[in-house]
Amino acid sequence: MAKEIRTSPSILKLQDRSSMMHRFSKRFTVVTAVAASVILAGGVAFAFWTAGGAGAGNAATGTSADVTVVQTSTVTAMGPGIAPQALSGNFNDASSGPVYVTTVTASISGVTKAAGAAAGTCTAADYALTGAAMPVGAQVPAGTAQGAWSGATIAFANNAAVNQDGCKGATVTLAYAAS
Repeated sequence: MAKEIRTSPSILKLQDRSSMMHRFSKRFTVVTAVAASVILAGGVAFAFWTAGGAGAGNAATGTSADVTVVQTSTVTAMGPGIAPQALSGNFNDASSGPVYVTTVTASISGVTKAAGAAAGTCTAADYALTGAAMPVGAQVPAGTAQGAWSGATIAFANNAAVNQDGCKGATVTLAYAAS
């Protein structure tokens, strides 16, 4: 026969309270731990977002090579009464990228008399160069025979008061500068 244990209602109430307190205590501990974790994580996140620092680095800028101005027009048979002849050309850009050219300026850098030419002088003053400063205002791509320039003319400057036979067959050397 089984023995029945009887407990008084006051003992039961005490056990229920103890059990409730124990459960409440566990919940309180879990809630407190979660709250502490959230606060700690928030503090770390706050520190992360407001962290400062310093550093250094380098960057390099390329350089450009001078462009070579190339005359592509052919000028021949200059002489008294012959119309001025156009000067035009393009560029050789040895850079790794485009180069901006504002102006090409032409000048007469020298005159070489032909072998066996008549006595007398032949100088740059015997030639007329007009429109020597030619606006380009464009980027010239890297490479050979790029872009274009034009606008200047050259002619023989006839001077009726002076014998210019020394200029027959002479070679006029032109110089070009790009800026």
